[in-house]
Amino acid sequence: MSIAEEIPFSHLIQHSRDTIARLENSQGRQLRLVRRDGEDLVLESARRAEADAEAALTAARLISEMLRSDETAALVLRVLPAVFPWIRFLPDAAAQEFAVEFAETARAAAEMGNMAPVMPVIEAWRATAEIHADPALHKALTAPLDGTDYGPVPEPEPEPEEPAPGEPEAQRPGSTAATAG
Repeated sequence: MSIAEEIPFSHLIQHSRDTIARLENSQGRQLRLVRRDGEDLVLESARRAEADAEAALTAARLISEMLRSDETAALVLRVLPAVFPWIRFLPDAAAQEFAVEFAETARAAAEMGNMAPVMPVIEAWRATAEIHADPALHKALTAPLDGTDYGPVPEPEPEPEEPAPGEPEAQRPGSTAATAG
C-alpha cells in the first residue's frame, strides 16, 4: 500500500486545520506524517480504519472458509500463484500447507485488528520457495549431516539495556555507574 501524500509531522502540530482539510481532500483519505526522529505515522479517519479492518477480516474469513472444502480449496490453490508467484517452486503439499497457514494467520490477525503477524508467514514461505527453486541450495540444506558433534551451544549473551530517554545512567537498575555521595 502506498500513501500518496506526505507531510511533516510538525505541519500537523502547527497547522492542524489545514492538515485535516488536506486529509479530507486526499484521494486515499490518508496522510503519511513524516517524522525526523521516529517511524512515520499514518493519519486517517476512524471510519476509514474501521472499514479497512472489517474488509481485512471478511477477506481472511472468506479464504479460511474456502480452504475447508476440497472443491474451493483447489480454486484457492489455483489462484495463489497470481498473488504469490514464488509458490510455483513449492511442492504441492507445501503449497497447500502455506495456503492454510496464511489463511489461518490472516484470520487470527484480522480478528485481533493487527495484521503484522501475516508478513512473517509470507516471508518464511517465500524463503522456503527460494530453497526449492535453487537445486544446489536445496541439496546442501537437505543433505544428511556427517555426524560430527561440535559440542554444546553456549547461551547467547544478553543485550545491554539502553537507558530510557532522559534517565541518567546512574539511576538505571543494574547500572555500575558511580554515584555522587
